[in-house]
Amino acid sequence: MLTTTRSVRRRLDLTRPVDIVLVRECLRIALQAPNGSNVQRWRWIVVTDPDRRVALADLYRKAWQQRGDERTGDPRVHDSAGHLAENLHRVPVLVIPCLELPGEELPHGNQAGLWGSLLPAAWSYMLAARTRKLGTAWTTLHLKYEHEAADLLGLPGKVRQGALIPTAHVRGAGFRPAWRLPLGQVVRVDRW
Repeated sequence: MLTTTRSVRRRLDLTRPVDIVLVRECLRIALQAPNGSNVQRWRWIVVTDPDRRVALADLYRKAWQQRGDERTGDPRVHDSAGHLAENLHRVPVLVIPCLELPGEELPHGNQAGLWGSLLPAAWSYMLAARTRKLGTAWTTLHLKYEHEAADLLGLPGKVRQGALIPTAHVRGAGFRPAWRLPLGQVVRVDRW
């Protein structure tokens, strides 16, 4: 499961509704993820309302179009991401993992512990979704318009969005591991 949970964009079934019970099951599992000092600052917005999905997709698409020539990497991934930008409004469930901060400002300096308390839970949500034959993709492009998205979602000032995870049933069967660099190119032992 770990090697085949990957971003699903083109194979999302945009015509089949997702039972909110499945999403809640996945979120219940996600809440078991490790987090700093067990403070549990995570908050989750599950967007199923068609008008809100359209509005979020508009922000996402606008950010996608503004990227223009900045797009780098695998052309297949680029095409797949473009497909998601054009169809995000049709994805039945958008899950937005958030952090509730003690104040309205992100702390200065190292934020690894702060965001490191949300990201494992978001990944756990994606893994739980995969076991239920739901496809997901990790996206953050809408955060170029974070304030507009926050207004749309009614988020208080002390809540920050960490990602946007489209969630849908998957068309077709089976997944294979994604291409990754060989281990020897990314791991050093004892020092660089």
